[in-house]
Amino acid sequence: MFKNKVLLITGGTGSFGNAVLKRFLDTDIKEIRIFSRDEKKQDDMRHMLQNPKVKFYIGDVRDKRSVDGAMHGVDYIFHAAALKQVPSCEFFPMQAVRTNVIGTENVLDSAIQHGVKNVVVLSTDKAAYPINAMGISKAMMEKVAIAKARQLGENAATTICCTRYGNVMASRGSVIPLWVDQIKSEGEITVTDPNMTRFMMTLDDAVDLVLYAFKNGSNGDLFVQKAPAATLDVLAESLKQLYAKSTPVRVIGTRHGEKLYETLVTREEMAKSEDMGNYFRIPSDNRDLNYDKYFSEGEEDVSKIDDYHSHNTTRLDVDGMKQLLLKLEFICEDLGIN
Repeated sequence: MFKNKVLLITGGTGSFGNAVLKRFLDTDIKEIRIFSRDEKKQDDMRHMLQNPKVKFYIGDVRDKRSVDGAMHGVDYIFHAAALKQVPSCEFFPMQAVRTNVIGTENVLDSAIQHGVKNVVVLSTDKAAYPINAMGISKAMMEKVAIAKARQLGENAATTICCTRYGNVMASRGSVIPLWVDQIKSEGEITVTDPNMTRFMMTLDDAVDLVLYAFKNGSNGDLFVQKAPAATLDVLAESLKQLYAKSTPVRVIGTRHGEKLYETLVTREEMAKSEDMGNYFRIPSDNRDLNYDKYFSEGEEDVSKIDDYHSHNTTRLDVDGMKQLLLKLEFICEDLGIN
């Protein structure tokens, strides 16, 4: 489906953008456009790739004019641009709103105006039952995307879908590279709460999920990939064993806005979800504002259903976590494993 097509990745210099580039560079795709505000990372990427298929656009999703400038001739969009750090969004919530909510609206409006075939918006488990500013802004982002999709309808020229995934291992700003640095520097591993659980996904899993949404999504669909989880205690012990270090662990307490566990699919979403094997598909609620006719049709089953979260999914032990960690390129390079 990507043969001779143009793909735009917003926030394309981040971990996800780099993973998509790896997947697509050797295919018959016509062009990949990297859109971001970080000129230094773009310059680094340009020098590393030296590939005429990859074009670079400086801009910010907050500025619709810059988005419009990158949109001409685009067939598909991965919308990955976002503010993602929980503590920084907690202290500067309006910055999260401007990028994650208003920025997403700008990208979607531009995509619709330019006749883009398909947009996949990347969300996070923190958008389900959100308790922090980052999660709330991502939940609003999902609502904006689904509302736009609902207005377009089933057979529109543009299809808008969302994907929601958990902790992407070793992505920029995640805890694994931090702990590896702490282990290698003979310091302490700083753990917020050893009993905290997080979903564990590789970047390849995240790319697979987005590709699945492109191929199988209808307007307003939300796709979630089933994933295992681990406690931070198990993750820390797994890294210590892989690096053969007895690094002490220091518990520093929960940071601003952190949850004990993450929810990927809420109870209310599970009530209408479709099990696709490795994925859940949650179709959009296509009712309109004439709610009167729905009052007699309550969801009796909702109270009997559990949400899908990192405390009740498949739980990895130390051996299982080590196997997953060995799928990470930088871990294998560190350990001299081919």
